[in-house]
Amino acid sequence: MKNILEKIRKYNFWDGKNLNTGFIRKDYLDRISGLTGNKLIKLLVGQRRSGKSYVLRQLMDILITKKNVKPANIFYVNKEYSAFDDIKSSSDLEALFEVYIDVIKPSGKIYIFLDEVQNIEKWESFVNSYSQDFTREYEVFLTGSNSKLLSGELATLLSGRYVEFEISPFNYFETIDFTSQKPTRESFIDFIKTGGLPELFNISNEESQRYYVDSLKNTIILRDIVERHNIKDPALLEDIFKFMVVNTGNLISISSIIKWFKSRQKKTNYETLSAYSGYITDTFIMHKAERFNLRGKKILGGECKYYLNDLAFKNYLYGFSASDMGYNLENYVFNQLRRLGYIVNVGVLNNLEIDFVAKKPEKTLYVQVCYLLSTPEVIEREFRNLLRIQDNHEKIVVSLDEVNFSDYQGIRHIHPWELK
Repeated sequence: MKNILEKIRKYNFWDGKNLNTGFIRKDYLDRISGLTGNKLIKLLVGQRRSGKSYVLRQLMDILITKKNVKPANIFYVNKEYSAFDDIKSSSDLEALFEVYIDVIKPSGKIYIFLDEVQNIEKWESFVNSYSQDFTREYEVFLTGSNSKLLSGELATLLSGRYVEFEISPFNYFETIDFTSQKPTRESFIDFIKTGGLPELFNISNEESQRYYVDSLKNTIILRDIVERHNIKDPALLEDIFKFMVVNTGNLISISSIIKWFKSRQKKTNYETLSAYSGYITDTFIMHKAERFNLRGKKILGGECKYYLNDLAFKNYLYGFSASDMGYNLENYVFNQLRRLGYIVNVGVLNNLEIDFVAKKPEKTLYVQVCYLLSTPEVIEREFRNLLRIQDNHEKIVVSLDEVNFSDYQGIRHIHPWELK
């Protein structure tokens, strides 16, 4: 293990050197930093290549530069790097950690950072042991790219002794900050045509960008799903993913997917499609919006909508056209509401649909999304649906019109770049 310790030295701060922290994700750092200094495990989840590792390094840098933590007191393992290939199980991790204690000799509280922890067998044993150890102070930070593998096991094992943060690709405001642009209609349209995968901003050639997005999709589909779940029909899995992407923002059900496959002479069944679509959302590449009955105050089964975690997977892999603008805008609003901390569902009121019912413990927000309020009929339709809701919660209409419309009977009209 001493040889491994020397191999991983360059990925740690022990020698006092600065590691690349990249573009500062201030919103995440503020939220996570506010919950440090205790035994709660900090769990950062999210899609691959969304920036989790950078956020971890930024947190380490804050501990050293702002909170006077000694570099030797930070222990970092990243299972994405080949230097850590020999760390296959919790016992390997335990042995490496003991060598770290013996060789580096940290004094005082130790901060443990484990990146892509789901790739370590029985990682939860190590995490549970050190997060709750009362003989010495430890604080544990984790990242992972699979929601079921992480949250489900932690919830069972740790009984609420953790706090979870979902790390997403750059949002619009981070993108214009990174590219030194201003919040305008033009820069927003550029964003929903390309998405916010961080690595895309380091690739200037469109063909290379498309290749990168395709490679990332393949890694998520093949490595995170096919290998982990021993999928027997990878081609079917990819077809389901394509169907979900192409139908982003449309109401679909497992039954409708079965019919679509049957029309193309491809046989499948309800159980397989339900499992495969669940595996896809587990990787955070897509999110599910259930239908919520506003009268009965309950989730409805059957149909639902799916939205992409980042629009790059649609626009680079399956093409972008002007007719997609409304769907892309709706996808953006869904993601932005989630990033603002809302649980987001599709509203159902009798025979009317409310695009989004967004809920926090202290607030409910009703949202209609429209590409352009181009005619009196469109304006009447979008505002009318919200007016049918008989309560006093905030109601807004989001569109890409060049002007702001006046408030209408308490309903606000805003541009998407004002949703923050």
